[in-house]
Amino acid sequence: MISVDTKKKELIGAFKNGGREWRPKGLPEEVKVHDFLEPELGKAIPYGVYDLTSNQGWVSVGIDHDTARFAVEAIRRWWRKMGSARYGNARKLLITADGGGSNGSRCRLWKVALQDLAAQIGIAIHVSHFPPGTSKWNKIEHRMFCHITQNWRGTPLVSHEVIVNLIANTATKAGLKIRAALDRGTYPTGLPIADEELAAVNLKRADFHGEWNYAIHPTRNQT
Repeated sequence: MISVDTKKKELIGAFKNGGREWRPKGLPEEVKVHDFLEPELGKAIPYGVYDLTSNQGWVSVGIDHDTARFAVEAIRRWWRKMGSARYGNARKLLITADGGGSNGSRCRLWKVALQDLAAQIGIAIHVSHFPPGTSKWNKIEHRMFCHITQNWRGTPLVSHEVIVNLIANTATKAGLKIRAALDRGTYPTGLPIADEELAAVNLKRADFHGEWNYAIHPTRNQT
């Protein structure tokens, strides 16, 4: 069972980062007075996967767009790097996610991309979306993302490498461990998903709020 979400996007550069951090007296870290995007540096899009059972997480730091393909690629990387070794005999994977954004319940590309992932890993993927207004129930928010924010408080995020290292060095006394990597892939927005492509997804809706709770099985529907 994993909890997934996109953390707040961050601008790359010598910008103010909220919070306090120890510095020698009289030697504050200098930052710029503005916080406008610098095209040559870009932005960082951290997409997280939190394993509720093992208290471990994975974060893909994207540089392009926060799309459903990017989100599912982060889940695939978690499975390849961490999940498959721990749960190699699993017969299904449960994902809890917010109802909107790149992993939204109404996003067609999300379902199509999950169908591809289910076929790749060979197990059924069950998804439960949180109802509107309840995104803070998502465990990743207060079991992983909050600790990342605390770890890099007061530190200017001057490069993607700095962000990846700060995320990967986040740990807690309760045993939280996180791995992170940069995703240099491109994820174009506005990709149309035809009705036929969506119909080919082997999706089975649950009896209770099937628009939020459903399973996607590895084999595609036959048309």
